Amino acid sequence: MQWKRKASTVRERALGPRAARAQDGTGPGQQSGAASSSSPGAAKRAKPKDVSPPPAQVAASARPPSEPGDRLLKAPIMVLSAPRSGSTLLRVVLNSHPQLHAPHETHVRRLAVKLTTPPVAHAMEGFGHNLADIEHILWDRMLHRELMRSGKETVVEKTPSNVFVWKRLATCWPDARFIFLMRHPMSIATSWHEGDPGKRPMDKAVPHTLKYMTALEQARDGLPGLTLRYEDLTSDPEGQTRRICEFLDIPWEPGMISYGQKDHGPYVKGIGDWKEKIKTGAIQRGRPLPKPEEIAPELREMCRTWEYLPADAPTHG
Repeated sequence: MQWKRKASTVRERALGPRAARAQDGTGPGQQSGAASSSSPGAAKRAKPKDVSPPPAQVAASARPPSEPGDRLLKAPIMVLSAPRSGSTLLRVVLNSHPQLHAPHETHVRRLAVKLTTPPVAHAMEGFGHNLADIEHILWDRMLHRELMRSGKETVVEKTPSNVFVWKRLATCWPDARFIFLMRHPMSIATSWHEGDPGKRPMDKAVPHTLKYMTALEQARDGLPGLTLRYEDLTSDPEGQTRRICEFLDIPWEPGMISYGQKDHGPYVKGIGDWKEKIKTGAIQRGRPLPKPEEIAPELREMCRTWEYLPADAPTHG
C-alpha cells in the first residue's frame, strides 16, 4: 500500500490536494472506485451547486463596462412604462421606422447567470468579471443578435418590468436613451383589470400598477430622457412621432403612423398587448379620461404628480 500513498503524494504535489482527490473520485461526498459511479445517489451528489451570490447582491455589484467597445449595442432605446400604458402601440410605431428595430418584450433582464462551482467563480474573478458583468454581456449579446437579424441600426427594448431595474439598464448601457411613457394612472389600473377581471379585481389592480408608476417616476427623476403621454400619442400621432424622432436625432417617417402596413410579428399575451385594438393597425384615440371622482384615492397623488389632476386637488374625491 506504500506505493499508493507515494503516488497520491506525487499527484497532490502536481495537481494540488483538491484536484488530486477529484481525479481519484475521493473528494468530499464522493467514494473511490466503481462504487462512486454505481451508487444510486452518485448522480445526485455530483450535481453542480450554485455558488452565485444572491440576486440583490448581484444587482448591487452592477458597474459600467470596463473597457471601450465592451458593448455591441450602440445607444439602445429603452421605453419605460407601467403595463397597459400603450407601450405596445409605441413599440409598433417605432418599429415602423426604417432605422429602429422594436421587437416584442424581450424580458432580457430576467436572463440570469449561475456559477456552478468555485473554480468557475475563481476563473471569472480572474478575468475581472463579477456576476453582474457577465449578465450584462449576455443581455447585450442577446439584444445585439436580435438587432442584427433585423438589419436595422438601433434596437428598442420596452418590457414594462424594466422600470424596476432602470438604474441597472443605465449602468449596463451608459449611452442608452430613455423614453418615459405615461398614461392616466386610473386608466392604467382599469385597463390592467380589464385584461383578466376575475384574477385582477380593482383592489388588486390599483396597488399592482401603482408600483410600476412609482418606479417610473423614480426613473424620470433619476435619468435624462423624453416623457411621452399615451393620450398625446393617440390624439396627435404626427406631432408626437416628430417629437420622438427629434429626440432620437433621426428623420421623421410618415409610415410610423400607419404601423399596420408593417410586419411586427404576432401579438402574444405575456410579451405585449394582444387585444383587438392593437391589431387594427391604426392609431386610435384612447378612452375618455376618468372624472376626478372616479379616481381611486391611492392614485390621486400620482395623478397630481403627472399633472392629470391639479396640484391642489384633494386626496379624496
